[in-house]
Formats: sequence, structure tokens, C-alpha cells
Amino acid sequence: MSRDEMRACQSRRLIDMVERVYHNVPFYRNKMQALGLHPEDIRSVDDLKRLPFTTKQDLRDSYPFGLFAVPQSEIVRVHASSGTTGKPTVVGYTRRDLATWSEVVARCLTSAGAHKHDVMHIAYGYGLFTGGLGLHYGSEKIGATVIPVSGGNTKRQLQIMRDFGSTILACTPSYALYLAEAMEEDEAKRDEYKLRVGIFGAEPWTENMRREIEERWKIKAMDIFGLSEVIGPGVSCECEAQSGLHVQEDHFIPEIIDPVTLEVMPEGAEGELVFTTITKEGLPLLRYRTRDLTTLNYAPCKCGRTLVRMQKCTGRSDDMLIIRGVNLFPSQIESVLLEMDETHPHYLLYVDRINNLDTLQLHVEVDAQFFQDRISELQKLTKKIQHNIESTIGLSVDVKLVEPKTIERSEGKARRVIDRRKY
Repeated sequence: MSRDEMRACQSRRLIDMVERVYHNVPFYRNKMQALGLHPEDIRSVDDLKRLPFTTKQDLRDSYPFGLFAVPQSEIVRVHASSGTTGKPTVVGYTRRDLATWSEVVARCLTSAGAHKHDVMHIAYGYGLFTGGLGLHYGSEKIGATVIPVSGGNTKRQLQIMRDFGSTILACTPSYALYLAEAMEEDEAKRDEYKLRVGIFGAEPWTENMRREIEERWKIKAMDIFGLSEVIGPGVSCECEAQSGLHVQEDHFIPEIIDPVTLEVMPEGAEGELVFTTITKEGLPLLRYRTRDLTTLNYAPCKCGRTLVRMQKCTGRSDDMLIIRGVNLFPSQIESVLLEMDETHPHYLLYVDRINNLDTLQLHVEVDAQFFQDRISELQKLTKKIQHNIESTIGLSVDVKLVEPKTIERSEGKARRVIDRRKY
């Protein structure tokens, strides 16, 4: 579609969606009435900025089914978000929603280079988490052979990948590195695996981490993005150009806002990503604040797709650490470490407050050889890491070098920060 055709499609669907939520979801009706808005006031996508925002807290406050827009009898699937404290955020799907979900994931997989001859090794978790089943049904839609391994049991994962001839690996990027590490320690060699593409998401990851995965697995590593509140995986994905993630914007309209002023930002500016779902039936959302930080690019991609592209998320506005007045994202630390040959991509940040002063300590794995050298070599490397981090983020950090395998591995989302401060 041209931009004009896409905007016309979005406008039609947005008008219909606003009408439905106004009449079927008391939460949105009250929100719109408080703003003096009625459905007929929304005439095109240009009016999107007049609509109220939705937050994760709104979903929790409406737990479990308060934001559903259809009767319970029409909900055929329920999922819930993972990794949160307190009540989970619950999402519901109608049959049409599941068809839409399969469609957008199939598009994403196709853009990443998948086809019906592929063998999809899905090591995302199955269950209430949307990752596994989302990739599962999208893979089946394109006709690929699906291996629903789910997470865990790394040795078995590797055996199945070899024996079943898996050609595409789908999991979190941190687990892909964990699998690579286990593969390199195994008696089997890399050429016994048929992997050619990896589709990784569910956590932020850097370009340096991508290069490491691609080098160790000898594959093309693609970024897929999604969140359960919007639909699950399949909201956007990279194409083979790897120059941004194509958003399925005929289903999910993206905006970039200033997370402080909440004003819509100009094209190309970095800010918080917001989505409005315009085809979902079970849980349609108006201007959902994802907390993910990124930019949007509306220029046509060299792959030929005209869908808007979002850049890899640099972090989250609510993952941001403020250390002695400096804003810090864990991905900034990761980027520094992956530029260095001596360090491994496994680290943990400890944040504390001692005598009213914030402290930052980094535990990072390094090659075992450093623990066999003179103490002076360890001290030299510690100072090098400290210097590289301080020159990048403007913060001093206490670095502790640890031996390989010291930091606990994750088979899901990697835990990067332990914040011990009391507020």
C-alpha cells in the first residue's frame, strides 16, 4: 500500500474500533466522556491524538476481564503477561483475533526469510506466555514444520535441533547465546546443525549481541517484536535487510510520544512507542503505552515493503535506571561489554544505596585464562572495563570479574539488574 492507502485503511478501521469500545467497554466510554469525546468526533487517523491513553496499570485495575469488548462466550483463548509482580495483565482472543494473530506472525516469519520448507524449532515458553503459541500458529500458517520444544532442558534442545534438522531457531536472544555456549562445549560440531535463521525477541538486545549470535551460530539473527497486550509476537519484525522492524500497521497503529509530556513526537524522534489496535475484537486497546523506546521510519524499505519500520528498542522508559542523576539502560552496559574481546555476554548489575549515595556494581564473566594470570592482569582488565563504561555512560562503576558460568543462565528473559535501593 501507498502511505495514502494505508492511512485510509487505518482511518476506516479506527472509526469502527472507537465505536465498538465506546459502546462495549465502560472503561473507555468513561475515559472519552471525561474528555468530552464521542465516537463521531473521530473521523480519521488524524484524530488519534485526541483519544485517551491506556496503561498496563489500567489492565491490572480491570483484572481479569474488565476491558474485554465482547461477551465471555466469544472469548476462545486467554493469555496473561509474564514477568510482572502482583496481578498479571490478562488478554482475551476471539476466533477472528486468533486468525489475525496467525496472519501477522506469518507475515513476520516470511519477512525474516522463513518458508514452508523450514523446520521451526520454537524454544519460547508455551502456556499463558504468548511467545510459544504465537510463533507456533504463524509457522503452521506458512506451512513450515513446527517443533514445539518450549523452553528448558538445553541438552535435549541441541539434540533435537541436530536430529530433526531444525533450520530456524525461535527463542530469546539470551537463550540463543546460552545454546551456542552449550553447543560449543558439546562433542557435536556446528556443521551438524542445519540452522540458517534465528528469530529472537521478548527482551531488548543490541547490535553487538546480534553479531555475536550470528558469528557463533553462523545464522542470520532477526528481531521480532510483540507484547501480549497488543496481540503477542507478530506486531513487527525485521526483513532480510535488517534495517528496522516492519510494523503490521494495518492492524496496529504506532505512535511515538514524549514519555513525560505525552505529546506526539515528530517523525524520526526517539520516544515511547504507543499502539492502537484497530482489528482486535476481544481486547481492543486505545493508545496503549508500551514503555518501549524507539523511533519510526516511514521511508520505503529496500525489500519493497511500505510498512513503517521501528528501530530496535533501546530500552524501556520504566527499565531506565537513574544512578546519581544519570539515566542508564542496561543495554548501554551490554553494548560496551560486547565490544571487548575479553568479556563474555553474561553480566549482572547490582544497584544499591549506601550512605545516601547510589552505587553501581557490575559482575561480568571473562575468559578463564585471566584467573590463571598474574593479579596485575586482572586489575588491568578491570580498569579497562571501568574506563570503557565510564567514557560511554558518564558513570563510575565498580567492576567485579567472575569466572565463566558463574552468572546464572536464563532460559527465558535474562535478568540483568538487581536493584537493592529502598525508596
